[in-house]
Amino acid sequence: MKNYFKKNKYIEFWVILFLILTPNASYSAENISFTSGMFSRTISIEKIESLAKTGKAEGSLKNLLKHSKNDPESIANLLNEEIEMPLLITSRLMYSKIGEVIILRIAKIIYPIKLPDPLISVPAIRSSVIKSLSLGNDKLTLMSFLKSYPNKTVVIDLPALFKVTKKVESVNDLVKFFS
Repeated sequence: MKNYFKKNKYIEFWVILFLILTPNASYSAENISFTSGMFSRTISIEKIESLAKTGKAEGSLKNLLKHSKNDPESIANLLNEEIEMPLLITSRLMYSKIGEVIILRIAKIIYPIKLPDPLISVPAIRSSVIKSLSLGNDKLTLMSFLKSYPNKTVVIDLPALFKVTKKVESVNDLVKFFS
């Protein structure tokens, strides 16, 4: 696995550059599929973008938020929260050893539909981050990341996401306890 990352950095660089510079809308996500085991719910990026802009959910997204007991406005805030990340430093970090570990963990949560293979999802995540930062003037939002993802349908594995969320919360609780 590690040899893949070392051998194909240059190929991956050119693929990412091609995806960024090609003004074709077919290279971006159109749907997000939330999966949990054998169950999934697919929501269009347009509905999620509408939620991000208005703070109000519509259709199946409204039902999904209602059943998950999430407030549409807090999800809209999460989608629009800007993270400032310099493009050059972020690009270098993603190709470092620690960056590979982080992206491999993210690739277990977010990946192209029917292709949870890290050999495909890792370059897709890198491409999405780089494209989002280049279009957002060194600022990244979850919405821009999802819109820049180079596959028509992005899968978000909910059990894997909840597992990571619990770990982050437990680390936060531990830090608060000792500070």
